[in-house]
Amino acid sequence: MTDAVGSIDMPDAEDEAPESKKKTRKGGKRAKKGPLGRLALFYRQIIAELRKVVWPTRSQLTTYTTVVIIFVVIMIGLVTVIDLGFTEAVQYVFG
Repeated sequence: MTDAVGSIDMPDAEDEAPESKKKTRKGGKRAKKGPLGRLALFYRQIIAELRKVVWPTRSQLTTYTTVVIIFVVIMIGLVTVIDLGFTEAVQYVFG
């Protein structure tokens, strides 16, 4: 059976590389910095990730907010009607 990478019977060329040629990392970025350096790295990574976020436009935000408010109002109404129905049923059964 063959897929885009290779076949089951024949592994990829990357998998055949002997382990002796692989470089071993000792500690990586964290080993060279103290606690404050690691904290600074953490905040830099947070900022980098926030720059990747696709933020909604003002009109999208207004639309989403309106939809959520309408949904919440409908759910409040539904729960209120069900609660009143149960209240009436309990008063009818128990007097």
